[in-house]
Amino acid sequence: MVARQEVSAWRPRTPGVVEVFHAHFTEHAYPMHVHDVWTLLIVDDGAVRYDLNRREHGTPRDTVSLLPPQVPHNGSPATSRGFRKRVLYLDLTQLDESFIGPAVDGPDLVDPLLRRRVGQLHAALSRRGDELEAAGRLALVAERLRGHLRPRLVAHPPPEAGRGVAHSLRELLDERLLHGVSLDEAAKLVHAHPTHLVRAFSAAFGIAPHQYLTARRIDRARQLLLDGLPPAEVAAAAGFYDQPHLTRHFKRLVGVTPGRYAGPKVPGPTGRE
Repeated sequence: MVARQEVSAWRPRTPGVVEVFHAHFTEHAYPMHVHDVWTLLIVDDGAVRYDLNRREHGTPRDTVSLLPPQVPHNGSPATSRGFRKRVLYLDLTQLDESFIGPAVDGPDLVDPLLRRRVGQLHAALSRRGDELEAAGRLALVAERLRGHLRPRLVAHPPPEAGRGVAHSLRELLDERLLHGVSLDEAAKLVHAHPTHLVRAFSAAFGIAPHQYLTARRIDRARQLLLDGLPPAEVAAAAGFYDQPHLTRHFKRLVGVTPGRYAGPKVPGPTGRE
């Protein structure tokens, strides 16, 4: 089978939706990465298997998957024909951070009504002039998602004030997203030995510090590309050394090059190969 890489991505004029992403991959496997927003995923053909919080999950066609921000996950085809998926990236106005724990416990929701509403939302987001419809459909989707997650909140009390060196390093990496920080400097700033710092971060979040930083930079690059900036400018603005550096990591995490990802700024699927 010839490997297929079809991608369409755009930022809609609907508050709460950071990005719409449609893709068809037959072979691409996503490495471990994180987002700072919610990932709402439906699969139209094939299936995806993925690891979230060190547990394996899958996405049969009737499932809606909700992957929380700041929690590492990967993804790869679960069938020989790959997968065709539609993704909405939702900001924290739709689901706040209190829902992260419940979403980790059960990211795959078997709910035919929710599945249908997510599909209707994608359709509305693909049409210019239907922003009011899209906003209404988003409100219904977010309400139903919260309905699934609220019953699990009691099992997730607020985190303690003492967050440890792993959380301190994550905050530092977020602050130094563009310019980065050396391991030795980070160790001094959070008062921990470099080796302990790496181990603590990886144990707490399931991802190495450099992987976390790269994933956050790729998220920034995606938004800048959707704003219309050329890849050469995006590389520097997202914290990469140069355009080849951006391209290498972007293709590994997103499945296509920055140039192909940016493509025509037209709402709706524009399947590019």
